[in-house]
Amino acid sequence: MALTNINIRVDSKIKSQAQDVLASLGLDMTTAINIFLRQAIQQHGIPFAITSEPEKKMPKPGCMKGKIWMADDFDAPLDDFKEHME
Repeated sequence: MALTNINIRVDSKIKSQAQDVLASLGLDMTTAINIFLRQAIQQHGIPFAITSEPEKKMPKPGCMKGKIWMADDFDAPLDDFKEHME
């Protein structure tokens, strides 16, 4: 397999943040870019959605602590459950 170099320009802060994230996954920048390129080839396009619509984010774990949501037809007492949520 013949190897070649790719030179890109990127904001130094973005590069540093990306390296931190990739390191936490056990990857370096070269491996991550190779994964991206292979996925682009396999999917015949960018391997993730690119939209102008903001993506709906899932709530962070624990952000619902202390909040109880009930269905309209649910009328069982929740006092014991509330104590465990605090």
